[in-house]
Amino acid sequence: MLEMTRETFEELVSDALDTIPPELTRVMDNVAVFVEDEAPADDPELLGLYEGTPLTERGEWYAGVLPDRITIYMGPTLRYCESPEEVVHEVAVTVVHEVAHHFGIDDERLHELGWG
Repeated sequence: MLEMTRETFEELVSDALDTIPPELTRVMDNVAVFVEDEAPADDPELLGLYEGTPLTERGEWYAGVLPDRITIYMGPTLRYCESPEEVVHEVAVTVVHEVAHHFGIDDERLHELGWG
């Protein structure tokens, strides 16, 4: 497994978020991004996870709810990648993938777009 400090990994996540176009970040609503060491035990190879209500499914009732949550998992990412450069790339892809879920884009469409 590659070695990387949590601080460095969190910087990669922040850098990946910075690559999202401003016109999209302006409409991202009620979402928080976290880094966790490990994925859930039932899916230990998971690199990222979106939990919440996509923007496309929110209606008038959507108020006073906890923020959606995007989690990027450091351990599985470092085990999946073979070089620091690959980690940079995989973090960027994972962040974009999970942010896309916030916008209501499903896995099938992401695969069609080359982000699967």
